[in-house]
Amino acid sequence: MSEFEKDIVEMEGEDGAVLKLCVERYFYYNGEEYVLLSDDVEDNNVEEVSHYVMKVVPDEEEEGMEDFVPVDDDLMDKLVDAAMAVFEDEDEDEE
Repeated sequence: MSEFEKDIVEMEGEDGAVLKLCVERYFYYNGEEYVLLSDDVEDNNVEEVSHYVMKVVPDEEEEGMEDFVPVDDDLMDKLVDAAMAVFEDEDEDEE
């Protein structure tokens, strides 16, 4: 088990089902803030983890809070690839 408790968010999927996603990391791309999410909420380290990227926008009604807004599929693919490459480089630097 990790020494840090992961942030878990619940969202409604396209089919109306509730999705539980784990906040992996925040990052910037072209001056915009995004969050990398995964469906590995139990920290099972399974091989088939799905990753999602959402844009981070401040919540206009609640100060200090943020909303995650879906991005289009083409941008999502670019963002996931960019985020994974950056994070792999960071992990290698730490070793």
